[in-house]
Amino acid sequence: MLNTPFPTTPTASGHAEGVSNDEFRAALSRLAAGVVLVTAQEPPLDPDDPTAPGVEDVGMTATSFMSVSLDPPLVLVSLREGSRMDDLLAEQPLWAVSVLAESQRHIAGRFAMRGRISDRLLFEDIPYTRGEATNAPLVGGALATLECRTEQRVAAGDHTLVIGRVLTARVPSAEGGPLTYFRGRYRQLG
Repeated sequence: MLNTPFPTTPTASGHAEGVSNDEFRAALSRLAAGVVLVTAQEPPLDPDDPTAPGVEDVGMTATSFMSVSLDPPLVLVSLREGSRMDDLLAEQPLWAVSVLAESQRHIAGRFAMRGRISDRLLFEDIPYTRGEATNAPLVGGALATLECRTEQRVAAGDHTLVIGRVLTARVPSAEGGPLTYFRGRYRQLG
């Protein structure tokens, strides 16, 4: 049995005694993470109304993205529960990921804003192509792009872990290094 000097019984907030939100954030901010743009298409709000807008592109910056399995090829993205992307991917099984290059900090910042303007305007001046399997935007100049289909959704605290099967994987650009996030800021390696 492991002897711990501090109690680890969860409190009403879900934290172990002695672990605050600020302490947890500060500790995990020391873990460098790659930055991706997760994209999908939102179907029309009212498909029976010919005046309703058609499909709309939606995007979200994420740093909690990782490879899960090689066979079959699976990836995972963590989404804040109840966020627009979480709600969308609960209904829309097809989505894409663009691994951002260090020169694409402006894209990461744009799609990470709270209370932001319409996603349509956010995509307006960003070069992108449409994925062949998902029709979701794939950012031009990204280090890599993946198209995915949701295999599983797992509730995890205040987030949803979305596990996706990789349908396509491309490495369109070998230029530059990855955009990373460390201690609350976007960074470049080196």
